Amino acid sequence: MNIGYYAHHHGSGHCRQVDKLASLLPLDKRSHITVFTSVTSDSYCFKSIPESQVIRLSAEDELSTDVLPGRAGDYWQPSCLHYSPVGNSDIQDRSHQLLTTIYQRKIELMIIDVSVEVAMLCRATSIPYLYVRLPGSREDLPHITAFSGALGLLAPYPQALDSADIPKWLRQKTLYLDFVNFEKSDELANTGTYNDFLQSLISMPSPNNNNESQSLENRPIVTVIKGYGGHEAIDDKLPRLRQLLPNAFIISLGPIMEDVRCYVDMATHVDDVMPFIEHSDCLFMACGLNAVAQVYNHNTPLVVLPDQRPHQEQEVMAKALVTDGRAMDWHQFEELALAVESSTEVTTALGLNTSNSVSRPDEVCDHSSTASCARELMQSTVDFKGVKPWFEQWLLTRLSLRPTYSS
Repeated sequence: MNIGYYAHHHGSGHCRQVDKLASLLPLDKRSHITVFTSVTSDSYCFKSIPESQVIRLSAEDELSTDVLPGRAGDYWQPSCLHYSPVGNSDIQDRSHQLLTTIYQRKIELMIIDVSVEVAMLCRATSIPYLYVRLPGSREDLPHITAFSGALGLLAPYPQALDSADIPKWLRQKTLYLDFVNFEKSDELANTGTYNDFLQSLISMPSPNNNNESQSLENRPIVTVIKGYGGHEAIDDKLPRLRQLLPNAFIISLGPIMEDVRCYVDMATHVDDVMPFIEHSDCLFMACGLNAVAQVYNHNTPLVVLPDQRPHQEQEVMAKALVTDGRAMDWHQFEELALAVESSTEVTTALGLNTSNSVSRPDEVCDHSSTASCARELMQSTVDFKGVKPWFEQWLLTRLSLRPTYSS
């Protein structure tokens, strides 16, 4: 059964999600997947899917030639859409790209991650789709319309982290995939021992490194992980973090504002964050799904610093992680840091106050990297030869909601 996957252009997380899902299948069982995205190849290069299976769509930004802008106010735009410019040639081009490719490649099922407008385009042209339901407050009319029009909803996180405020029917229509990571053979190679990690830090180049062996001795290692979808809010916390943890060895991974470099011991970019996740004494990070997926099943204490996102996506996930006992928020961390005397005591207390404790010094946990439900979903697209039997015999048996057929 040929499937298409629409990956939204904001950041790289949506592209990375389909990349991870494709990696759950053997290499010779991925040819039925086509990815649609306006993310450029320079911004994201797929690991699990060849470029020949990626359709790089035209952008959807507003143009000076538009007859109406994307948000034209009451009485001038459909209430079931978030963004709908009129007369936009790029959106006309991308819609043509989508529909033409779906027809030419005989795509029977779309997975939409995420776009209400693409969902409505599919439903209006009778193309079956699944819709990715991200965390956050998404009970506005456009989202509800997209959810209602889908054959089913995919939640790329555990059911335990879903909001308690979600309507019952949305839960019943949702397939929870758990967190998905790349297969170890693709990304999660052996992270080595704690001593190996220390040696790698000593030799790692960085403009403001202070990572001589003596500077690492008896200092807790605190890693701040940031992505490219927005990092300024986390960087703003670095001066206070240094004040609260004066003796910690603070590492910044990812982009960083120049005026806060002086508050960290190392600022660098890495291809593989897993050694830092495994061997740091504490992690600070935002709540993007790909980042949370990497750390959730590991033992390292976590402080969450949610970025501002539409629909409170990261705030809702941060609250769920704190409620679940897997993380602390910034306010809890500040209170804890002020209550103890040293950086080491802070990181030790963090481990005691979250659900897991950090491995020390050479115990590397072997966590499962993939969720069985996600693997079953991807395998089902290989096993079934048509979307109707797949829907009736596979998907509906896993949902608690059924369509009502009129006689």
